[in-house]
Amino acid sequence: MKRITLDFWVGVFVLIGIVCTIFLSLKVANIVSFNNYNKNTYTLYADFTNIGSLKNNAPVKVSGFTVGKISDISLDPQSYQAKVTMQIDNEYKFSSDSSAEILTTGLLGEQYIGLKSGADTETLQNGETISYTSSAMILEQLIGKFMTNMSSK
Repeated sequence: MKRITLDFWVGVFVLIGIVCTIFLSLKVANIVSFNNYNKNTYTLYADFTNIGSLKNNAPVKVSGFTVGKISDISLDPQSYQAKVTMQIDNEYKFSSDSSAEILTTGLLGEQYIGLKSGADTETLQNGETISYTSSAMILEQLIGKFMTNMSSK
């Protein structure tokens, strides 16, 4: 009887460990988002010349706080720029002269969009496009520029 009880509890702990491992794997890979931005959000767009490795469901942050997520990334066939669609929580309003830039967590971490609010009194409305954008810094391009500058000296 004691052996069966021990085996049962070992099985429960192994099962809990497997569930936790799956949960963390999905969370780290950003495959499943447990934050629900479908309710009480509005849509903003931004055009970038280079998005680097920015992906769907990446966070949109202001001062380190997540205020939304990226819901879609597409290529504009006329301008050949990346059009990023963001879902922003309704509680956060940004001025019409706000800017968006693609940033990286750490040196090689995940990429996200950082918003900076401007000084205009009018706010961006649902479906509007952020005019001021800054594209991603590509590590390979930075290394190439550094190597070119070093070899020319």
